[in-house]
Amino acid sequence: MDSYYVLGNPIAHSKSPLIHARFAELTGQAMHYGRLLTPLDGFAAMLAHLLQSGARGCNVTVPFKLEAFRAASTQTDRAQLAEAANTLTLAGSAVHADNTDGVGLVNDIQNHAGVSLVGRDVLLIGAGGAAAGVLASLLAATPRRLVLVNRTRAKAEALVDRHKAHVSMQDFLKKTELATQDLPSLKGDFDVVINASSSSLTGTGVPVDRSVLKPGALAYDMMYGPAAAGFMTWARENGATPRDGLGMLVEQAAEAFAWWRGVRPTASQVLKVLQEIRALPA
Repeated sequence: MDSYYVLGNPIAHSKSPLIHARFAELTGQAMHYGRLLTPLDGFAAMLAHLLQSGARGCNVTVPFKLEAFRAASTQTDRAQLAEAANTLTLAGSAVHADNTDGVGLVNDIQNHAGVSLVGRDVLLIGAGGAAAGVLASLLAATPRRLVLVNRTRAKAEALVDRHKAHVSMQDFLKKTELATQDLPSLKGDFDVVINASSSSLTGTGVPVDRSVLKPGALAYDMMYGPAAAGFMTWARENGATPRDGLGMLVEQAAEAFAWWRGVRPTASQVLKVLQEIRALPA
């Protein structure tokens, strides 16, 4: 039976085994998917073990996405733009890297939240690994305007410049104005506001003013569960539609599954199960 794993530290909380087990059931695929707690200094050794054991692939979560990208023999364009990988395909001694986070985010916004990004004004908060992983897919969705804000503007500008210089982005950039602004002096209002900063994890509060929200805007936190609660409360109190990243989690997994197995599962069925589990009383 083909084996796949998710590598991270910590990893016990990961919903990936449940998600991929359900995908396999829905698509009739015979496969094993497990968690592997990886020592902070042990990613290379764990990857070597998987290659030796004949595993077919793995998902990679914090803090190993940068290391996974560097360990790959080849990378997709979207992994190169992110300079990080969350999905590896293993074949013999070859390691092929992809980053499915951006596809997961865009599919959740457009398919599950029902908000088209075409021609919209989008604000992306943050310029770290989370933002880097989704920027290319957001551009491919052809919003009218996409603005990055970050506490250190130079970091946002470097991320924007990397995307502007990449050949695969040129057609999309003809349709989308891509720019940065200073976080303290941010101006304008947006149809979609996406929090890719660390503010939800650190509990430091929403880093932007409510003026960025157009009436009825979608306010999306890429975190999910309790970590996203503060941002979602802020959105709700200011007239926006809040959404956390649970659907993104399922959709990025569906993209990885399709890449590995050649068949795309119906993500909505698995998302519904996770939403029902979350709604159960503690």
